[in-house]
Amino acid sequence: MSFEKLIHERYSVRKFKDVQVEKEKLDKILQAGRIAPTARNSQSQRFKVLTSAEDLASVDVCSPCRFNAPLVILICYDLDKAPKDRAGNQIGEMDATIAMTQMMYQAWDIGIGSCWVRHMDFDKTRELFNLPENLIPISFLPLGYATDECTTSLNHGKRMSIEEFLF
Repeated sequence: MSFEKLIHERYSVRKFKDVQVEKEKLDKILQAGRIAPTARNSQSQRFKVLTSAEDLASVDVCSPCRFNAPLVILICYDLDKAPKDRAGNQIGEMDATIAMTQMMYQAWDIGIGSCWVRHMDFDKTRELFNLPENLIPISFLPLGYATDECTTSLNHGKRMSIEEFLF
């Protein structure tokens, strides 16, 4: 699939089939996140793959937005590895979100749907997944096969013109 087609067709999947994602496909998705560009090549992005019934139940406690996905990746960054910009701002979150974006595109390219989820209780996430202080949770990334009735959201096609983006 061409990149242009991918970025136009990809949408946030919010209804997943109860079908496991094959290990080979998960490995490709994780590899896309691993090789993502990071500030000063810090490679501060960190992922936790959640597939067990216990882990998925914990995701449900932390967020109402798992959408029945059989697999969720917890996206974090390592505070000890992430650099700061010249103003002293932490940029690990940007590294992690770039990696997550590449994982979403890779997933779509191999037939796996995703939906990045920031609607989560960060303190509960830290607690339930026993995150050390240096790992900062950013989002959940539910992954899986879309149900047959899954479609784009009503607002998906509503885009501002390029002129509205430019200033």
